Amino acid sequence: MLLADDQMLVRTGFQLILESVPDITVVAHAEDGQQAVNATRVHRPDVVLMDIQMPNLDGLEATRQILDQPDPTTRVLMLTTFEHDDYVFQALQAGASGFLLKSAPSDQLINAVRVVAGGEALLSPSVTRRVIAEFAHHPHPTTATRPPTLDTLTTRELEVLKLIARGLSNAEIATHLVVGEATVKTHVGRVLTKLGLRDRVQAVVFSYEHGLIKPGQ
Repeated sequence: MLLADDQMLVRTGFQLILESVPDITVVAHAEDGQQAVNATRVHRPDVVLMDIQMPNLDGLEATRQILDQPDPTTRVLMLTTFEHDDYVFQALQAGASGFLLKSAPSDQLINAVRVVAGGEALLSPSVTRRVIAEFAHHPHPTTATRPPTLDTLTTRELEVLKLIARGLSNAEIATHLVVGEATVKTHVGRVLTKLGLRDRVQAVVFSYEHGLIKPGQ
């Protein structure tokens, strides 16, 4: 993985924590967004731990550039203090796979990296609520043209997509639909594949941007 933060002490501290476990290796550091973009192209890490506020190129634009590649294999885990709601929403739109508080304990840091590296999104209910609130208070125009990929979804898969957009976990969706959690996981995987989405984070943003669900529903 790659660590991107303009504070050397922060990068060093995270590296000591992450490399205390055998399945995580830090391959490079970056002290600004441009270095993060360049280092990602060279090392192709599974995960970039990206601070939002950095000089030269901030973490949001660096994330966009890293993920704006055909079939990107790197996933981005954003470091945040949650002080600025607009940063949270912009990071989701840029394609970040999750968020981590800089003050998070070491076990949460390690778990977050593992979750994102495993292809899952680290989207907590609190983050989902922030996305919904963003649309409620500052409505974004929905895309006028219905994406043709939506027509590839079955009725059940469309229902699952809308439940994801409401912030429900797989277990909660299973309870709502009265099916097994493994079945829900299969549906979620098919939804993401058919729509060309990276993870649940993108599914939430996609659903609101295309008017599939509206805040308050």
